[in-house]
Amino acid sequence: MSGTASDAGRKVPWIESFASHLVVILAVAFALYPVLWVIALAFSGTATPEAKVLPIPSEPTFDHLWAVVSTTREVGDTTQWLFGRQLANSLIVSIATALVGIGIAIPAAYALARFDFVGKERGLRVLLATQMFPAVAAAIPLYLMLDFLGLLNSRTGLVLCYATTAVPFAIFQLRAAFESIPVDLEEAAMVDGATRWQAFVKVVLPAARPAIAVTALFAFMSAYNEFILAATLLGKEDMFTLPVVLQRFIGEYDAQWEAFAAGALIVSLPVMILFYVLQRNLVAGLTAGGVKG
Repeated sequence: MSGTASDAGRKVPWIESFASHLVVILAVAFALYPVLWVIALAFSGTATPEAKVLPIPSEPTFDHLWAVVSTTREVGDTTQWLFGRQLANSLIVSIATALVGIGIAIPAAYALARFDFVGKERGLRVLLATQMFPAVAAAIPLYLMLDFLGLLNSRTGLVLCYATTAVPFAIFQLRAAFESIPVDLEEAAMVDGATRWQAFVKVVLPAARPAIAVTALFAFMSAYNEFILAATLLGKEDMFTLPVVLQRFIGEYDAQWEAFAAGALIVSLPVMILFYVLQRNLVAGLTAGGVKG
């Protein structure tokens, strides 16, 4: 015991502390360096990117950001804010995908975690098999089905496609989260007079809130950043999502890097805001102090 206490209270040598801090600083700098280049390109007023060690904007300007944000198009006698509609497309599709994925996955994952029924193991293997194939492999069948249903060039069709991958992933994530929550919590609630539904809503869901938040965030980001299916299934400019919009700045013979960088910064803002809002749930424990042994 004395050895353990002395080890815990041992003063870290300055050289060890300096080395650990240096490693952390280098890792952060390595991760942020590409981001600084994007920022420098977005705010640079020069015609072409300049190769330099420190990514500092040359002739700083907001023109590229404004050019991306203020994109419009003529619809009859009116002018439509095209970028605003495309931003709305991305947000609506991503939020809807997260809600559909979480809404279906929560009861399915809870049933898989708590109950035994015929076909449980086979169902899990089928769900796992769906995760083995990339989404692009199903692009042609999805295109044909959406064309048959009249859902091409629509947000609804895109949400249905994204949900096919979001739901299995969410079920696996939440099943593990529900299994980590002690059954004793639900049994104690039911002993006190709660029904199974009340125990699920008032005990299990609050305890699983961090896992639900993380799963919803991943579902949102996967839909928000997806490009291949969106570029395949959307043909109308006013229905494009933001990844498709960004790709249009890089042509076969020309590349508008400043506009691409400005668009990348704008596209990143909703995800940064979402991370900030959910940060408490991202670091919270699932069942801290839930059961005393």
